[in-house]
Amino acid sequence: MRTWQRFTLAERMARFTVYFAVIAAIAASLQTVQVIPEFIADAPEQVADMLRRMWPVAWGFYPQGVHEALMESLHIASLGTVLAVLMAVPVAFLAARNVTPFAWLNYLAKLILVSARSVNTLIWALLFVAVFGPGALAGTLAIAFHSIGFTGKLLGEALEEANRGSIEALQASGAPWLSLALKGYWPQVRPAFWGIVLFRWDINVRESAVLGFVGAGGVGMALDTALNLFQWERAAMILVAIFVVVLVAEVATTQLRKRIL
Repeated sequence: MRTWQRFTLAERMARFTVYFAVIAAIAASLQTVQVIPEFIADAPEQVADMLRRMWPVAWGFYPQGVHEALMESLHIASLGTVLAVLMAVPVAFLAARNVTPFAWLNYLAKLILVSARSVNTLIWALLFVAVFGPGALAGTLAIAFHSIGFTGKLLGEALEEANRGSIEALQASGAPWLSLALKGYWPQVRPAFWGIVLFRWDINVRESAVLGFVGAGGVGMALDTALNLFQWERAAMILVAIFVVVLVAEVATTQLRKRIL
């Protein structure tokens, strides 16, 4: 006699395997991380003590110690985004299979994109600080090289989704490759392109705030100095400034997306 079951035996075994793997991974992670219960129990008291040290916020510290570093972070994010776009666009065209019909070029371009985004921005910053020394140049290049992978991948996918109708019409008329790119592909990927650029700039504004911890310029250097000197009121001022800039950047990119897209 057949009885109804919600899951088959294979499905139940698969669900059990997934649950067991998740629990085993959590257990192994807890052993590796070495969580100390005493520190967890003491955390609320430590957080409260830190907040008391941060109050009142040193608002007067902004003109002399925060503004210039904050503007430097914005410049790092903006210039890094521009450099990333200039480098990512050619790689995206090479990665799109319908644009570049050569498999070895597609794989080479995708290798570049994967390599760029697999290395964290802070790691790029450490490398460029070692090469160029501490300062905004290292931070700008770190932002740029890490952003190549993100920008190029999304733009390449947008190119692959382009409608072939207008492209084939241009090819049939004997249009050169540059005309195909400007008249065929660009009108179709333009909304996605500007959306990608604005979204990446928004991310880079956030990332530029922490590059200073490895000497790559920006407001992170001011925050690192304040923390090392236990100047908690100044650290609070820097954190408030970062929060306001990130909030303004979010609102600005949202409004620009509405106007452009």
